[in-house]
Amino acid sequence: MVSERISSRVRSMPPSGIRRFFDIAATMENVISLSVGEPDFITPQHIRDAGHRSIETSTAYTSNSGLLELREAIAAHLFRLYGVRYDPRTEILITAGVSEGLQSIALGLFDPGDEVIMTDPGYVAYSGCIMLSGARPVGVPTYEANAFQITATDIEAAITEKPALLCWATQVTRPVR
Repeated sequence: MVSERISSRVRSMPPSGIRRFFDIAATMENVISLSVGEPDFITPQHIRDAGHRSIETSTAYTSNSGLLELREAIAAHLFRLYGVRYDPRTEILITAGVSEGLQSIALGLFDPGDEVIMTDPGYVAYSGCIMLSGARPVGVPTYEANAFQITATDIEAAITEKPALLCWATQVTRPVR
């Protein structure tokens, strides 16, 4: 049986809530689904043209960290916005999306049994990334009255005797460094 070939780790995962939401939204008219990060517009022509030009000049793999030129541009952007310096060679990594980046972080940093504190609600795929690493997500509720921001007191209340890590999987509005 095929399901016997699937790891117990994967079998223990709950079904993806985001996929269920995506399927429901697809059956409705006049709904803009932001469930998988898709905008309600076609990618602008100049961006599509740049993609085509890129394909015509190179189809080679990049560094596992992403193009150095892009990492340098991001470092400069972060310095302009926040006045913080990051080394584009060692401190910036390009991923295809947040879920891929978080999964890489989870597998690299979390051990089975670790507890990872994260905001709740949050994007449903993020807790799955944590669970696949063997760690356990610990949700900290957010409230509209507090602009959906967690406080140090909220975090402190979620810490147990187990090692705790903080996964800030929400929009960053200022440097976390």
